[in-house]
Amino acid sequence: MGATALVAWFQAPVAASAQSAATTDTATKPTPASHARHTTHASHTAASKASTKAAPAAYTAAPYAPVARPVTVTNAATNRAALATTPVSSDENIVVTGSMLRTSNNTNANPVQVITSRQIQQTSAATLGDYLQRLPSIGNSGAANTQTNGFIGVSCSDIRNLGSTRVLVLVDGKRTTQDPGAACVDMNTIPVEMISSVEILKDGGSELYGADAVSGVINIKLRHDLNTGNLTFRGGITDHADSRTGLISGFKGWNFDHDRGNITITGQYMSQGPVMQRDRDWSRYSQVSNDPGETPLYGSGYTAGARILSGPAAGMIANTDGSGFHQYTSADRYNYAQDQNLSNYLQSSTLTGDAHYQFNRHFNLYANVRYNHKTASDTMAASPVAGSIYPSTLANPLTLPGNAPYMQNGLLQGEDAVIQKRYTDLGTRNSNASTDNLQIIGGANGVIVGDWNYDASMTYGISQGRYETDNMGNYRHILEEYGIVQTNPSDPGSAVTYNPSVCNASAGCVLSSPFAPMSQQAASYAKFNQQDHAQYMLRDFNLRVNNDRVAKLPYKNGGNIGLAFGVEHRSEQLSYTPDPLAQNGDTTGNTQAYSGGGFNATEVYGEAKFPLLHNAFLAKDLTADAQGRWSHYNTFGNTQNWKVGLNWAPIRDIRFRATLGTSYRQPNVYELYGGQALGYAAATDPCAQASSYGGLSANVIATCARQGINTATFESANPGQVPAISGGNSKLQPEIGRTYTVGTVITPRWIPGLSASVEYWHYTIKNEISALAAQYAMDGCYTGSATQYCSDISRNSNQQLNYVTTLDANLGGLKTSGIDFDLDYRIRLSSFDTLTLSNNFQQLVSYLQQNTPGGEWYNYAGRLFYAGSAYVGGTNGLPRVTDYATATWSHGNFSFTYMMHYIGGMRWNSQSTENGDLTAATAGQWRTPGIFTHDVTVNYRLKQWNFEVGVNNILDKDPPFVFDAATNTANAIYSENMIGRYVFAQVGVNF
Repeated sequence: MGATALVAWFQAPVAASAQSAATTDTATKPTPASHARHTTHASHTAASKASTKAAPAAYTAAPYAPVARPVTVTNAATNRAALATTPVSSDENIVVTGSMLRTSNNTNANPVQVITSRQIQQTSAATLGDYLQRLPSIGNSGAANTQTNGFIGVSCSDIRNLGSTRVLVLVDGKRTTQDPGAACVDMNTIPVEMISSVEILKDGGSELYGADAVSGVINIKLRHDLNTGNLTFRGGITDHADSRTGLISGFKGWNFDHDRGNITITGQYMSQGPVMQRDRDWSRYSQVSNDPGETPLYGSGYTAGARILSGPAAGMIANTDGSGFHQYTSADRYNYAQDQNLSNYLQSSTLTGDAHYQFNRHFNLYANVRYNHKTASDTMAASPVAGSIYPSTLANPLTLPGNAPYMQNGLLQGEDAVIQKRYTDLGTRNSNASTDNLQIIGGANGVIVGDWNYDASMTYGISQGRYETDNMGNYRHILEEYGIVQTNPSDPGSAVTYNPSVCNASAGCVLSSPFAPMSQQAASYAKFNQQDHAQYMLRDFNLRVNNDRVAKLPYKNGGNIGLAFGVEHRSEQLSYTPDPLAQNGDTTGNTQAYSGGGFNATEVYGEAKFPLLHNAFLAKDLTADAQGRWSHYNTFGNTQNWKVGLNWAPIRDIRFRATLGTSYRQPNVYELYGGQALGYAAATDPCAQASSYGGLSANVIATCARQGINTATFESANPGQVPAISGGNSKLQPEIGRTYTVGTVITPRWIPGLSASVEYWHYTIKNEISALAAQYAMDGCYTGSATQYCSDISRNSNQQLNYVTTLDANLGGLKTSGIDFDLDYRIRLSSFDTLTLSNNFQQLVSYLQQNTPGGEWYNYAGRLFYAGSAYVGGTNGLPRVTDYATATWSHGNFSFTYMMHYIGGMRWNSQSTENGDLTAATAGQWRTPGIFTHDVTVNYRLKQWNFEVGVNNILDKDPPFVFDAATNTANAIYSENMIGRYVFAQVGVNF
């Protein structure tokens, strides 16, 4: 951790990579240097020896192949955890992520963090996404396996909380396929036991890698060119006997034709069981109110019995057995937490084939095929119904006609009545997702002439997703079974009447009473299984040429100029085809229109590196670097991006570095062409919380009164959530940005083994593409501070919200800055004992958000968006301080590792048009304390066997409470604590 990259941007195989995942010697330099946009209604549901045969020389000397340099080695002879420094000559070079050129010792100015395979394996992480969430530089606006509501089984990542759409994820330096339903690279499809290392470029990369590298690049390097074999088995379970995890991984490689060629096959199977919300004390009852001085409410007002909202019987609720009615009280609220998951069930299978053959030093042919099949599932409470949803024109609200037989009694008096009901007779909603991901890469690399090298490749990838949700309600069929007919079918607010013929004429329909349980036949007619499909396709051609020794600068102590350039042409297409009932709004869940479109881009990029001084007075090293990229998009035309960097070491003990670059991000396919959808945003109807607005409460009360709402008695049907229409916008303009970093690296000779760095970073984004927060729009309307949003809010005749429109737009801007402090220190305690310390620390200085063009800037640093903690794709929280530290004691073949993860405390913020910070006067709970999580791992190596056991969250620390009206915490931030204490064991054998 906290190391600068020393592995190739595109790694040619090397002999060391033949070692096993379980006992491989891994190396890292000691220098330290986040579209499931529509959530479902949650409030309703709520070593073996390394090969002695080196790879062919021309292959290991490929343009992006690494060679030796000063490294910190995790040595198999000392159980991989003992570190030894390996000195090499200063003229040996590597390629660092963020550059196309091989450079001498640490002359790259870009802040790059390297994660080794060992660091991942010593945690309980079953997926790469689970591990990355530990790192302070990785934000929480992506998705994790603990996010079940609207985003099952997908793990996206982001850097600096700038979002998963602004980070580029590469595999072996090449673009890779995205999840078709999420518009991001799914970390759950990357086989964790096949990972050699992960490199994180943390200062943007649009000028070298393309538009979507605004915040940086995550380059995942897999194992290649192996000539040994390995089998690894892993299992884990919580102390609640859930989240059962199993993993089987293996690889085998063969060299042939006197080592001129190699074939490597790898495979991994992983399954991870779910955790139910009812199985944790802190989450088994979902809190849905947070008013100061009042007892909180739990659960939903949508109950299994029909609740009458209007007419003579308003305030009554039907007994669930159909025996009559009683007065509705808070005791009737439905605890949807008993039905829904805290984490998903996940199953992933991956098979890869890798081959290369060197014809001569000029032509090395390589190919890689990777296939992944992933399934995921979760459950939620039965469908709630209060009326039709956009764009349906069926009855809204759900109004029972007074002339219906079931309305003819003294209580109902034969008058129309509005009701809402949870259809438990249909069963819980079970969501299942299945994704197939195939990627094929073919190419050649070698020497052109002299020191000029090339790498030409073609990537083809396709990802197909199938999504099924069982036991969804068919609202049209429900109305038929109640015999409800609208006098004007084109008007959802039309008067209704009773007509039994609409049911008698439909096969399978059973006339029913809304106040009695459904028969099995009636329930079968009233429900359906929703099926959606999505597909993503990528084609990417890349030609890269470089020369590290073009010419020597014509003066003493000058170095060799390096040049690199390349051409890339790629095309991306995405489509999402919802179930017909979801498209026309006949479902009782979310609605979604068809999404589809694509773009292509042709780009030219280049880099020049100037070693201005080397081994000169006050210039042990002084290197300047310039990068640029010209792009042509068929959607937006031409653009240019650039970056400059400077790396200066006055003496060998200290180094200063700085970068300045620009970015340009065109809207992705969903942002441009996404069909409008109705989901449920985490927010609260202002008319249901008028007293919480302080000095603006009078404005809210008055606005609600003009709409016929008495705030003293009004109760929102969806506490903690509001129906919101989201979708793409073909009029979007690209984002533009600028990034700069300034830092220093200290490696003092008088403290051997110590390396420390400090980095200040700053991002600015203009024309930010985002959806306006529903709470922001409602607060602006009802407080009178932004009345232009009132036209985006619709209510039905029962004063409940129909929807709030929150389409993608170029909202305003974003400015964020912070400081990284990284430390690595290795201490040899004795001839058999070493202690290795590593720490990654981030201090967030500011996170300024402009929610509307030309509007006010809000500093959200240290804030947690409690109402958005269930929302996927948006930033959930911005702690000012985060830290991840590890300490490893190694004794011979034994090692013990302690890990600590700290997340700073945060004040809750509603993302209102005002400051939005909650206080003791406006909320019952209004802040979250800092939280420490502790993990330990023990490892022992015996010949070709490697054994490992560990405990995550050893103190069984619960996540802090967060008022999100769903899980009682912020699931994107505190996922490790949500699972609880977790024990795992692993055994690996090499052959």
